[in-house]
Amino acid sequence: MKKTVITVVGKDSVGIIAKVCTYLANNNINILDISQTIVQGFFNMMMIADTNESLKDFDVIASELEQIGQELSCDIKVQREEIFDKMHRI
Repeated sequence: MKKTVITVVGKDSVGIIAKVCTYLANNNINILDISQTIVQGFFNMMMIADTNESLKDFDVIASELEQIGQELSCDIKVQREEIFDKMHRI
């Protein structure tokens, strides 16, 4: 399993979750866990996703989600789980 951490932050608007989740579904990326909140009009979502079944390379997924973020006026970051594992070892 290739776990990936996806974060979405920006002003709340209609369709953010739908657009991100549609992209993930269309690319065979399974959402393992999801948390989202809205605080004073700001949207924040964090997902743990499994990219193992996706035919796209990690860098392509990250780039395309970043582009979707720009369209939604949000900041979307995609990070590999390994980054967090290595940070905790230090």
